[in-house]
Amino acid sequence: MPEAANLRRWLHSWASRAWQQVGQQEQAAWLLRPAGRELPQLRHFSSRPRGPQDLYNSVNKKVTDQGWYILATAVGMVGLTYAAVPLYRMFCQATGYGGTVQEGKAVEDKIRRREENPDEEMERAAAAREVTVYFNSDVAGEAFDGMPWRFKPTQRSVKLHPGQSTLAFYTAHNRSDKAITGVSTYNVAPQQAGQYFNKIQCFCFEEQKLRPGERIDMPVFFYIDPEFATDPKMKGINTITLSYTFFKVEEEEWEEEHPAAAGAAAAVLPAAATAGQ
Repeated sequence: MPEAANLRRWLHSWASRAWQQVGQQEQAAWLLRPAGRELPQLRHFSSRPRGPQDLYNSVNKKVTDQGWYILATAVGMVGLTYAAVPLYRMFCQATGYGGTVQEGKAVEDKIRRREENPDEEMERAAAAREVTVYFNSDVAGEAFDGMPWRFKPTQRSVKLHPGQSTLAFYTAHNRSDKAITGVSTYNVAPQQAGQYFNKIQCFCFEEQKLRPGERIDMPVFFYIDPEFATDPKMKGINTITLSYTFFKVEEEEWEEEHPAAAGAAAAVLPAAATAGQ
């Protein structure tokens, strides 16, 4: 086989030329290298065929790792669910996102500064500007058995002038036979009006617990800055919508939650019947 012989001679000559091109220091370093340096790298490879136990261990490790990933994701999602409302509140109040009212300064401080340093031009503009505030309400998941509350504004709208404090009410009614705890979020539309809308008293971001069939009126006390009337960006904006949305936090059996009250009521009824006789 002359072809194979020719190939061996060519490879031998090529290797000789390559070795001669390497410097003497590199040749000495390669020849004097510590013995066994390649062994640790070769230990990662094995010619032993993989058996059923090896395959089982590999699959079991992958399943265990995936299980931990899924568990960590579930725990993180639960944590984000509980932290969503306070995080959303802090974010919106810091940035005014979505028309949420910013509360960096107290309304009392604004009113005091306005009284101490009145701006006649701004006061005239505020007195001449009339704004209508509409009230909107929603209950999350109401159509899908989410929260069995009836939540409505007591009044449809109010008319006011910038610089005036205004009181409004919302009514919530628990139509279920269980104690329901809910929490509300709110926003102002249009969004650019949120920077001038100040909340003095409100039921938002606070848990409200209603017993079965209970109905309550919840106040909303707010104030619109008089600067609203002189801001060119607010020109043409004469209506503002204040919206609230209630979310269900938890649902409890009323009898199980108050066994002492139920027992006391059961004891009073026989006593009242005996007294009547």
